[in-house]
Amino acid sequence: PMGSERTEMRKRQMSTTQDTPGAAQAQLSTGNRGSNACCFCWCCCCSCSCLTVRNQEEERARTTSHELQAEGIPNCEESPAPTLEEVNAWAQSFDKLMLTPAGRNAFREFLRTEFSEENMLFWMACEELKQESNKSVIEEKARLIYEDYISILSPKEVSLDSRVREVINRNMLEPSQHTFDDAQLQIYTLMHRDSYPRFMNSAIYKDLLRSLSEKPTEA
Repeated sequence: PMGSERTEMRKRQMSTTQDTPGAAQAQLSTGNRGSNACCFCWCCCCSCSCLTVRNQEEERARTTSHELQAEGIPNCEESPAPTLEEVNAWAQSFDKLMLTPAGRNAFREFLRTEFSEENMLFWMACEELKQESNKSVIEEKARLIYEDYISILSPKEVSLDSRVREVINRNMLEPSQHTFDDAQLQIYTLMHRDSYPRFMNSAIYKDLLRSLSEKPTEA
């Protein structure tokens, strides 16, 4: 009888030992499913790591899209190197700076450091629109300008007051070369009053002026 009892005890121990890994594995599996439940359900909890990853991926996609758009923008206008006389003239008035491609390029480089290059790009796009005479081309360019610089959804939106925006919206019903004239003037004035004085005191302007002043001495 004692032998049979010991045999029975061993069977029970072996049975318990065999069941334990399976139970532990099942519990581990259940725990994993619980911790990753958001991956297989439609919950929208704020702490859900899956949503965080998804939001990060969407943000990266938007950033990449904006970077690609920026890469499509030409770095500068084609122009000969400015002379010392031209660079000195830029200090006389904002109009003289904006009249020359070299002046616009230097000013645009400065605006890029202040993250306001879109002001110059918008002004240049308006100037280009004024040169068009084909109705279909005018409409297409006006639409692109609106999407790139006027739309509140654009990363390159320029700062305009509500009155000017209303004028643009009315003009867009039948676009012309002068659809954005009021907006262009407002941005021109903004660059003149806000950015131009800082440009004149910037390292970009001073370094350019110094390099041109030193050329005769080096020669």
